[in-house]
Amino acid sequence: MLMNTCNPKPALLVLLPALLLSACASAPTFNTAGVDPLLTPQSVTTSPQAATGKNVQWGGTIIGTANLQDRTQIEVLAYPLDSKARPQGNSTPLGRFFLEQTGFLDPATYKQGRQISAVGTVTGTRTSKVGEASHEQPVVDARQIYLWPENQGSQGSGVTFGIGAGSGGWGSGTSWGVGVGTGF
Repeated sequence: MLMNTCNPKPALLVLLPALLLSACASAPTFNTAGVDPLLTPQSVTTSPQAATGKNVQWGGTIIGTANLQDRTQIEVLAYPLDSKARPQGNSTPLGRFFLEQTGFLDPATYKQGRQISAVGTVTGTRTSKVGEASHEQPVVDARQIYLWPENQGSQGSGVTFGIGAGSGGWGSGTSWGVGVGTGF
């Protein structure tokens, strides 16, 4: 009599984590070639001529969106970016800037409070009003824009996953098990 010696349980230990990890969203991919990581909206405001024509990767929280004749202008409150280029909204703001994209972007989608990251070229500064005060703000011609999903907080979602395996058990014989859990 032949016995089936194939045990599918070890395969589950390999396949289940791989399946769960593949379901996770990945970070956007930006072409950051030529980006000057030292430039911030504040530094460009103090020395706009030196920054004009330089490439930057900035992001932050959208303050407002306006559709102009042939482009869309997004005003952004800048924050430092994390390793995935996501704005760290719990950090100290780095100033404000205008992000311009050729064509139409819907203000209902690119609305106040949404997080955005972009790569583009500094084209100069523009005077704007913040309350009653006038301020110079850098203008960036966007090459790449990423609008972060609304359902994720600035530090990711509140959902965590756990995977475990064990052997042993009560009484006679051997017990074996695999567990997967979620937490909120």
